[in-house]
Amino acid sequence: MSYRADFIISTIGMIFTNISGFVTFWILFKNFPSINGWGYYEMLFLYGFSLISITPVQCFFDNNWNLRQQVYSGDFIKYCFRPINLFFYFQSEVFDVKGLGQLAFGIGTLVYAWIKLGIPCTVLMILKVIIFLITASLIMISLQTAAAATCFWIINSFYVLDLAYKFRDFAKYPMTIFNSVFKFIFTFIIPIAFIAYYPSLVILRPDEIPLLSWLSPVFGIFFFFLSYKFWMYGATRYDGTGS
Repeated sequence: MSYRADFIISTIGMIFTNISGFVTFWILFKNFPSINGWGYYEMLFLYGFSLISITPVQCFFDNNWNLRQQVYSGDFIKYCFRPINLFFYFQSEVFDVKGLGQLAFGIGTLVYAWIKLGIPCTVLMILKVIIFLITASLIMISLQTAAAATCFWIINSFYVLDLAYKFRDFAKYPMTIFNSVFKFIFTFIIPIAFIAYYPSLVILRPDEIPLLSWLSPVFGIFFFFLSYKFWMYGATRYDGTGS
């Protein structure tokens, strides 16, 4: 309401960014029938799934981008004197409504791919999608939260946060296209495989679901807990700028 032009321009920019990803897949599959056994609509499903799962971090945790400025300026100290959870207090100050445009585009892409793939639309299937979307969201939240918290120790932590954010671009691809080294890294160290690939297998390929897909909720909760503890560890040891 305060900055309408900024909101409109940013929303349009975000929509066109997501459309560019859609067009990229279209151009790619005009030249190749499949990528390591993954067809066009399966890839679109992964893309839509990833867009939806990263929306919560866009909407509810966007204040992580302001954390380093708050720490450097000393303004972060104000959060340390309120009788409320420090992490919740800081994150709840900002809600990025522009993320809702990304959510709408993600839902549209997912539904379109769902219909084209002929996936049965049952109550159980919808519940699975909701549960795995929530747990997948925890992974992206964990990555951004942990990266943002490095500002308590690293002076120029923006590049750490920016790098963690850019890893999301790999989430829309199946892990089978990567070699064993990157597959291990993207599963257990930088767990972007749980943003879309492993959760989506429960819906896309119900006859060949790996154990890691069923463990996605566990991984999501585990990594979120670690990132939360890491963030709180840095925050509770923050003592201001000394000025």
